[in-house]
Amino acid sequence: MRQSDLFSNAPDSDGKISIPDAASTLNVSQASVRNWIKTGYLKQANAKQITLESLIDFKENVAGTEKLVLRANKSLYDSHDHAALSARMLSILEDTCADPAQLGEEYEDSLSSAHRNKEGIYYTPEDICNSLVGSLPDQLSGKTLCDPCCGSGNFLLAALNAGVAPENIYGYDTDPVAVAITRRRLQEATGRTPENIICADFLAISSLSGRQPVFDIIITNPPWGKKLPKEQRERYGRAFNAGRSLDTSSLFFFAALQKLSKDGYLSLLLPESYFNIGQFEDARQALLAKRLVKLFDFGKAFPGLITKARAFLIQNTDAEGDAKVSCYLGENKHSRLQRSFNQNPAAIINMSCTSEEDEVIRRVFSAPHITLRHNARWALGIVTGNNKKYCQSTPGKGLIPVYKGSEIFPDRLEGPGNYIPDDLSKYQQVAPEELYRSPEKIIYRFISSRLTFFHDQKGRFILNSANLLVLNDKFPIESRAVVWLFNSEILNWVFQKVYATHKTLRSDVERLPIFHEFLQDRTTLSEEELLDYLGIEESEGGSFKTTG
Repeated sequence: MRQSDLFSNAPDSDGKISIPDAASTLNVSQASVRNWIKTGYLKQANAKQITLESLIDFKENVAGTEKLVLRANKSLYDSHDHAALSARMLSILEDTCADPAQLGEEYEDSLSSAHRNKEGIYYTPEDICNSLVGSLPDQLSGKTLCDPCCGSGNFLLAALNAGVAPENIYGYDTDPVAVAITRRRLQEATGRTPENIICADFLAISSLSGRQPVFDIIITNPPWGKKLPKEQRERYGRAFNAGRSLDTSSLFFFAALQKLSKDGYLSLLLPESYFNIGQFEDARQALLAKRLVKLFDFGKAFPGLITKARAFLIQNTDAEGDAKVSCYLGENKHSRLQRSFNQNPAAIINMSCTSEEDEVIRRVFSAPHITLRHNARWALGIVTGNNKKYCQSTPGKGLIPVYKGSEIFPDRLEGPGNYIPDDLSKYQQVAPEELYRSPEKIIYRFISSRLTFFHDQKGRFILNSANLLVLNDKFPIESRAVVWLFNSEILNWVFQKVYATHKTLRSDVERLPIFHEFLQDRTTLSEEELLDYLGIEESEGGSFKTTG
């Protein structure tokens, strides 16, 4: 698996990221990150952190255009001779004295970062395998179980130990070394040659027409963001009715669902983004059409990855809205009604939100409101293509001031700290100039731990760490009131509880409720009055609860 969405799961650090996490994100050594801080490519927030804004700017505008790979630690950008590695591992496996479990660990450690990213490879820790297998129904004897991406066999060994009969265990993987290791491990555990562990592509097999086996239980950690040609992804998407969710993890979900017996169980380990990002909405809709039994948050389960690992367990039967879903977050556990997830915008599965918190969210979204969808013109900040070349720290002739996201606050703009040539044709991406110069617009931070919006009436320009919107002329609420609402504590709380992201995405902002009956024609704006209008009050720890 790979981190498919670079900053959707960044640490809760108010726009900062640690140097080790930045190195993992960029796939270089910490020394390289420190060198890029010294040369001004990355902005240091403190002794141990850099700003997320500088990292995303570096990733999008510098790393791909300037040949910085030569300055990085090449051992982390490496590639390995996979054919030679595979041959060596297969040769070792011929020795009956070789420990296949230890060999699996050695093999994984020998895979280069480039190969991992291309194939989406990270083997699942045994404790997570045991936890997910342990969450299955008690009676496993007589049940068939399949891992479509079996790797070195951790899920299958956990299933064997949990009581699944050896002849009922099936596994697929495209890596012949992983398959050989799995076969050897199962053979040593059972004393019999496993017949159902196959070196094959589960997606390719499942997409073929004709009679194929179905399984009572399917459990796997599919590749996250494996690089497949667009034509192949679209072909699989059509075969599995995957809609717009064409990431490899989504394709494995839809393929597995087709191979699952009636009333069977399906459990997948996935990146956190699967549960809240727009590109996975169709997959979530299909998931929530089934009986959702359990949800798991395993935190940062894989060294070197910022993203958290989460999992679900569903039963292949129609959803029951009043059924309770058990949510496991480390040592904590709570339950939610399944319909509470269906009612979320974009079918977001916000498993960390308790039923009491969900009640507040339901109250907010049930109040009379309108949204910004089809009610505003939107624009990105200017993408220069090379900030080091074009951005200057002092004003001068032919330069215009531009503001970064970090300079935007609800009540003011700080800076500007940058000036760029006024010839906008120089830059990589620029919105229509009249949007920047609009006499009244809303600008906001793109990367932030909270919603941060500002009402601009001076036609200011912004860089791509900020975005803007201009309300349609007939929109019934003034820009200043919208800005006040989006900066309010209650909407910030709702935004984090539902979307749980450090990116302020247009698609998410367009779904935020704007309480037009409350806001219209008001001369003063009070959060206390807003809470009273919504039937909500503050509670301990910066949270909220319903009243009445």
